[in-house]
Amino acid sequence: MRLRLDLQYDGTGFFGWQIQPDVISVQGTIEDVLTRLNSGSPVEVMGCGRTDTGVHAFHYVAHCDFSFKGNLTDLKWKMNTMLPSSIAILSVESAEEHFHARFDARFRTYRYFIHQVKSPFEKSFSYYYPHTLDVEAMNKACSFIIGQKDFTSFSKLHTDVKTNDCEVTGAMWVKEGDKIYFEITANRFLRNMVRAVVGTLLLVGEGKISPEEVAAIIERKDRGEAGRSVPGCGLFLWRIEY
Repeated sequence: MRLRLDLQYDGTGFFGWQIQPDVISVQGTIEDVLTRLNSGSPVEVMGCGRTDTGVHAFHYVAHCDFSFKGNLTDLKWKMNTMLPSSIAILSVESAEEHFHARFDARFRTYRYFIHQVKSPFEKSFSYYYPHTLDVEAMNKACSFIIGQKDFTSFSKLHTDVKTNDCEVTGAMWVKEGDKIYFEITANRFLRNMVRAVVGTLLLVGEGKISPEEVAAIIERKDRGEAGRSVPGCGLFLWRIEY
């Protein structure tokens, strides 16, 4: 039986979603729980995408093949009881046999949160950045990001993808008091892409580069031309659309 899992997680204590040797991952933690519920027989969980160390998910989708003796409400309750407080299963539903959490996803949305007044309560979920920012200029720069483009300039080097082309359908900054967030939607994202885009747009906000220079940075297809990557603490996978 194929199941769809919708969940949230605080990525602070994890080395990302994907299983890696000798570190704690979100995927590995969920698989351990399902394996225990399956009398020790391994259960593989496939997620909608990777998130890096310290990155969070407000909405994440995964699937697995698992036959549970009971109703799915009971399975959700058992999983939430056994999982750490940093992972919450929102729903467990039966899915079509060929449903694939990663390959069937049409668009993904990320948000990056920044707070500009120092706070000990924000540091795990938002990036403290006290510099004055021109949000209007940053939003002007966003217009150069939207579209089908090669985003090599914002990608981690030496990844195993076949193409660095992505279709960005939306990108904007929203200011709420002393807080600000960046939202971006695309059909796919490259490793480190959102954090590199944010780091570059912050340079625009500080007046260090013009909005038009973002277009030139994309054209050069050179990671060294873009801004630094901002920390993972402020980044959330926000929404998955199928």
